[in-house]
Amino acid sequence: MSGEDPKTRLLRTDERPLVRHAERYRLSVTGQPGSIEGAGEILRVGTKEGNSLRLTDETVSRYHFEIESTPLGFLLRDLGSTNGTFVDGYRVREVYLPRRAQVKAGAVALTFEALGEDVAIELSREDRFGDALGRSAAMREVFSVLEKVAKKDLTVLLEGESGTGKERLAEAIHLASPRAKGRFVVFDCASVPATLMESELLGHERGAFTGAQGRRVGRFEEADGGTLFLDEIGELPLELQPKLLRALERREIRRVGGSTVQPIDVRVLAATNRDLVREVNRGAFREDLYYRLAVVRVRVPPLRERRDDIPLLVEHFVRESLDGDEAQAKQVVAGISEANWQGLLGHPWPGNVRELRNFIERTLAVSGGMDEGVAPAPQAPAPPDGTGGIDLSRPFIEAREELLARFEKSYLEAMLARHGGNISRAARAAGLDRMHFKRLLSKHQSSNE
Repeated sequence: MSGEDPKTRLLRTDERPLVRHAERYRLSVTGQPGSIEGAGEILRVGTKEGNSLRLTDETVSRYHFEIESTPLGFLLRDLGSTNGTFVDGYRVREVYLPRRAQVKAGAVALTFEALGEDVAIELSREDRFGDALGRSAAMREVFSVLEKVAKKDLTVLLEGESGTGKERLAEAIHLASPRAKGRFVVFDCASVPATLMESELLGHERGAFTGAQGRRVGRFEEADGGTLFLDEIGELPLELQPKLLRALERREIRRVGGSTVQPIDVRVLAATNRDLVREVNRGAFREDLYYRLAVVRVRVPPLRERRDDIPLLVEHFVRESLDGDEAQAKQVVAGISEANWQGLLGHPWPGNVRELRNFIERTLAVSGGMDEGVAPAPQAPAPPDGTGGIDLSRPFIEAREELLARFEKSYLEAMLARHGGNISRAARAAGLDRMHFKRLLSKHQSSNE
């Protein structure tokens, strides 16, 4: 399903969009009291306190679904509900709503209706926030929010796909804050073994465990007076989450093996490519910790939702690859053909800004310029005979094994590339055990030697 005539437009002043106009909408419980109106903010429905529209029916999940008014229309997302979300009779996970629709959460029927009234949403005047670049309305809406919250000592949760630039935004928040002279400490929850994570975060005393030969200061103490950025917070083990919550609420930590508490003066920023509300619904993330982290919740849009930023990013990455040579960078960008621009703008960029940067660097290193034919190729269509590339001259067993091997090799290598060569992250994204992922990858790589 797709949205019909999404009512988001730009108001231009001096040829720069300074305001996005989002249409107001209403969500009401069919045949019962209870309704809410929304526009630019995310509206969430479920049984728990904190939802925008709270329902009491036992067939509704704690956090059932949410609606976001995006530049492409009204986007509804099911939040991993037990009994599902239905739009006009169809069960959906994510869908752009028509202007009027019947929505069902569990056994509760609701009516969605676009109201035809605009609400102005402020956009930043700037094309960058720190090292993060973007002239699209979607990114400058993010910049506008972060410019305001950076000055306040609030906890911010940055949500979005891998490669969208969440760490750059977090560092920009730090540098624009009163804590800019303090340290910006990064802790990647996806890269530290679960057995060492508590010690890495909180520190440990000598003799706290086998191998602890001396006192160690953890990331919280390292960031004292500055900012601690918890990347991939959705990977934090459930058993460690109460200790993080305690540190955030009490502003103190106790080192592993220690008997005294240490006061800390730290601002915490967090990021995740997981939907933490879904994780709360399935019991993998503490609800109280989620709300402590999501004091300000900002969704960083994927590159496919902000294609207007691609020319700006291409020019920036070309200049970076040429060691800041402005004149040469302009010459290279001016030489990009129309066909290549169409390829760059039309590519889905599943790895987002990171994938685009890697593509630019690789292309310049190989060809010395952005020449004809270097734009990402679209996915090849299936053969016209409908075989999908299967060799019908081979026996069934052999053909199946060959096709499976090709799929495994392509899938594993693409997943690994998408996660920057990090096997742990790639394995988690694939839903595989890390060692199993590594064994499969080694098997296919060794078969080509």
